[in-house]
Amino acid sequence: MYFFSWWFLGLNILEESAIQLWNWAVTKRVGTAINEHQKAKVRHVACRLLYSCEKLTFSLQMASKTGRTWLDCKKPQLADNFLSLAVKSLETLYSRLTSRGHGGADINTSKGDVEKDLLRVLSYQAESALAQENHQEAVACMQRCKDMLLRLPKETGYLSLMCYNFGVDSYNMKKYEESSFWLSQSYDIGKMNIKYSPGAKVLRLLATVYLKWDCQQFQEKALNAVNLANKESVHPSGLYLKIRILLRCGAQDDHVRAVTELLESEVPLEVCLSTVKLLMAEDRETLAFDYLKRVCQHFESSPELGSALVLHIELLLQRGKELLGKQKIEDIITGHYTGKQLSPQTLTCLHLLLWDKASKNFETKNFSEALQWYNYSLSFYKAGQMEPNLAKLQRNRASCLLQLEQLDKAKEAIKEAERCDPNSIFTQFSVYKIAVLENNVEKGNSILHECGEQSQALELLKEKIPIVLIVILCFLSFQNEQQDTAMKALESLCEHSKDEAQVLTALRSVTNLSQFCPPDRAVLMGQKTCLLMAAAASLELCRKSPNSDQLTQALEHIQICWEVWKTLKASGDNSKDPTNILLLLYEFEARAKLNDPKVETVLESVLELDNVEIKVLETMAALAMEPPAHFPLLCKKALRIALSLHRKQPQADLTRCSQCVHSLIQLSLPSGVSDVEARVLEEVWGYYEEALSIITADFPEMEILWLLTRAWNTGILLYSLAQYPEAERWCGLGMSFLRHLGSLQESYQTQMSGLSAEHF
Repeated sequence: MYFFSWWFLGLNILEESAIQLWNWAVTKRVGTAINEHQKAKVRHVACRLLYSCEKLTFSLQMASKTGRTWLDCKKPQLADNFLSLAVKSLETLYSRLTSRGHGGADINTSKGDVEKDLLRVLSYQAESALAQENHQEAVACMQRCKDMLLRLPKETGYLSLMCYNFGVDSYNMKKYEESSFWLSQSYDIGKMNIKYSPGAKVLRLLATVYLKWDCQQFQEKALNAVNLANKESVHPSGLYLKIRILLRCGAQDDHVRAVTELLESEVPLEVCLSTVKLLMAEDRETLAFDYLKRVCQHFESSPELGSALVLHIELLLQRGKELLGKQKIEDIITGHYTGKQLSPQTLTCLHLLLWDKASKNFETKNFSEALQWYNYSLSFYKAGQMEPNLAKLQRNRASCLLQLEQLDKAKEAIKEAERCDPNSIFTQFSVYKIAVLENNVEKGNSILHECGEQSQALELLKEKIPIVLIVILCFLSFQNEQQDTAMKALESLCEHSKDEAQVLTALRSVTNLSQFCPPDRAVLMGQKTCLLMAAAASLELCRKSPNSDQLTQALEHIQICWEVWKTLKASGDNSKDPTNILLLLYEFEARAKLNDPKVETVLESVLELDNVEIKVLETMAALAMEPPAHFPLLCKKALRIALSLHRKQPQADLTRCSQCVHSLIQLSLPSGVSDVEARVLEEVWGYYEEALSIITADFPEMEILWLLTRAWNTGILLYSLAQYPEAERWCGLGMSFLRHLGSLQESYQTQMSGLSAEHF
């Protein structure tokens, strides 16, 4: 007895804990205290606890809600177990209620409520089965629900909607057979109680499913479904759907025409126009134009008529009926000034249509036709109207007029563009274009300056828009033999763009475009300049971020530039032009960084030049060792020749001489070596003798100190290698520089004399 008391007490505590846990989850539903997935987990635990207490009524409610929550979390497998428990509990409860021996004094639930709950849980099971792609299981669950509807007529709407949703989900997954089944079920269930039936909506979707599934095979079913839908409730979408089905099935024009006549009086203009587009898409051109004509007549007094007229024009132009299209446009223009204006949205559509037609004619070089289409667009603007789009239109007109060599009219159009949008860089470009054509260099340079200084242009530089414009400006200038103006354009680009990649792209584009110009001297000079700048930009980009592709590009620019340079050289005096020197330097750098053996040939080409500059040799020496390049022998060769040339100067630059000697010694005998060859020692000894021969009072004292220290340290290194005679010789060499030191002489002489006496 004592044991059973404790057992019942434990069950009560367990039951109370389960209910408290469940209620806690309910209170946390408000706000975002716990999410749906967390709520499902809490309900899961609470339900399991309560089932262990065998509290039937509470348990089945919890099981049903827990299963529903797992379904909402897209976890149908977890939902199945709880839904099965709920069904089993409901069936047990229903059995108790219908048993003769149980009057139900302890059960405060009616059979109707139990059946209603059972229907809901069975529908959840159908939903879970579909989520797991178990169609047959879902059908079985839904059939049980249908069998209960005679006793639960108010659940007709719920069950019909469930089947409709199943049909929609299957349709979205392109499971047309399953979708047609569920939609048919939805319609059949709905017929049981017209009050709750979504009939026409279901039938329209069912017809759409048949249309998508196989219109030829299910033509009759699709037409029956849509006809029945239109019979139950006439709706524009139903009528439109019927036309789609008829067209897809290849029905005769007479059959389709009958539906369109019905459509005229029943639906809004938007659906009528969609029908016209559908007819055109299905190659029913005659029917489409006839119908559109009737639509325009039917909606003649409607403010929306403009959209039908614009569609009519668009279709005429698509079919190549331009004369009829132009006539319609002229009628609209007349109406625009006689009280029949188009709505702003429709007018915008017409402008786009006209501009598209104009641009296509411009692309095919039919400039007079393009101008006519732009003029149609201009007809809708009032005199003096201010609008950015009007500026763009006038610029486009000016481009056509320039191509037609009507310069005065083009200037008028650009003047209007300036009035509407004076700060536009595109307007300034058009002004520049006319200035170039008029050979007005001053005006062209002024425009370039303005484009560079305007804040708007600077902002646009980030979007690379002026890059393209300046490329075209350069091309125009070259084309019209205005090299100076072209150079100004490039200077403007380099001045205002901090992006080397942009500059490089522009230079390459100018070079490519210039190839279409006549090959006269001015164009060749422009090509040469652009190629040089492009090569320099490629090398600069590579210095910041090593890239072999950029170096290869640079070499390509250099090779092309050599060809241009040879042509220029043959056609005139270029003695003062440093192009060949620049090309050799650029080629040397590119090949050195590509580890190209031909780099030595480039140095030889420099040495073959008359009066080669010392600075060029020093630059090449530096480039030979600039990472990733590593050509110490070439570097030393260039430095030796540079040093020799320095010494031949009437007034030698001792600072640069000392730098040459310093670099030669450093290259031959790097710091930190632990061994040294006799051949290298002799080579470096020669450089020291060279240094001693050029030291004067003006020689940099720090360089003298460096030479002294390196010679002394070399002697110490040789001493450590037991090469005592050589060590003494090198230490003596170091001490020979003492007499050339100024204020530091006494200090170093004392130290070195002491060390020398100690070792030697």
